[in-house]
Amino acid sequence: MGAAAALPLLPLSSIVRAAEPDLSTLRPMTVGVKPIGRAERAERLSRAQSLMRANGIGAVLIEPGSSLVYFTGIRWGRSERALLAVLPVEGEPCIVSPFFEEPRMRETLGIPADVRVWQEDEDPLAVVAGFLRDRKLAGRPIAIEESVRFFIPDALARAMPGASIVSGNSIVRRCRMIKTAPELALMQRATDITIAAYRWVHPRVEKGMTGRDIGALMDAATVKLGGAPEFSMALIGEAAAYPHGTQAVHRVDRGEIVLMDCGCTVEDYQSDVSRTFVFGAATKEQRTVWDQVHQGQQTAIAAARIGVPAGSVDDAVRKLYQGFGYGPGYKLPGLSHRTGHGIGLDGHEPVNLVRGEATLLAPGMCFSNEPGIYIPGKFGVRLEDCFHMTEAGPKWFSQPPGSIDQPV
Repeated sequence: MGAAAALPLLPLSSIVRAAEPDLSTLRPMTVGVKPIGRAERAERLSRAQSLMRANGIGAVLIEPGSSLVYFTGIRWGRSERALLAVLPVEGEPCIVSPFFEEPRMRETLGIPADVRVWQEDEDPLAVVAGFLRDRKLAGRPIAIEESVRFFIPDALARAMPGASIVSGNSIVRRCRMIKTAPELALMQRATDITIAAYRWVHPRVEKGMTGRDIGALMDAATVKLGGAPEFSMALIGEAAAYPHGTQAVHRVDRGEIVLMDCGCTVEDYQSDVSRTFVFGAATKEQRTVWDQVHQGQQTAIAAARIGVPAGSVDDAVRKLYQGFGYGPGYKLPGLSHRTGHGIGLDGHEPVNLVRGEATLLAPGMCFSNEPGIYIPGKFGVRLEDCFHMTEAGPKWFSQPPGSIDQPV
């Protein structure tokens, strides 16, 4: 017999429910949601230009990705044909587009801009250089957004010999790291949808289901609730001992841990929530580890205060866990990854709640709080809820569950 024959068969009823679940009790939660508009993007440009002036920078160069969406609204994939945005220290930005793509690009362009095109036999960075010369910015440093591919600033250096090309982190990171009220509202709605989907999925998990089956239920619920699924991971049993699982197929059984890590987007802004529960009755060890992770979450949120280094939040959790006998540091059994990461348009954004991170916490910063505990060969527990910093301290997007018996 083949290797597949060794796996227990999934009951037909479970297959049907996973593939075609009954979603009739769910209703969209995105009615009335307000996408980011021109006024908000105008404020973003103004903040960026203020930072450019403070840092002596003439312009910032951006290519497709979340930063392009953030400043311009343009949703575009990356290819060898460069589509670029140039944010000058004064005046309207410039969009440099392939000629034949201009009509499609304008469908998502959300700001007033000087649009300049290039033909297939032309160099798009020569067009960028021309714009900078026209704006009398060729002699000032040009900042590059951190995810821009190397060939782009390399070509810019050839088009503008002697140009000073510098990092754009002091501009782009500082803008994107501090979320505004409209951004927070979209992140809150995305989180609300993820929590609602969890509450729908949890009682529908059945013996014999795989992680993929559970993820399919989560995706279906998320779509019906109005979110766009970003990821839906479910780790079962020993697979949960590894933060992102393994290649092996595990099936739900009595007494097994189920660790779910799921998120969606609403108008481009993301949620990220993890829940861990036991199918059936939890053992004493499972309860103990779950409670320790819950205490880790509470330790992290208590340590997150305005003006403290982001890394100190991670330090507080590791000190607690070492007292439980885990670690030390990132060693296993224990917490092998950072306590949290930034979140917004991207699921993972700077900065992180990780040892040594000196950036000071400030109002508007958003983070995950996910101090899991992983015991190789056995199981793992991760509880993840995101929060944002306010003048009064941290505020949850979702409330952590209170016990392993009420995990969602």
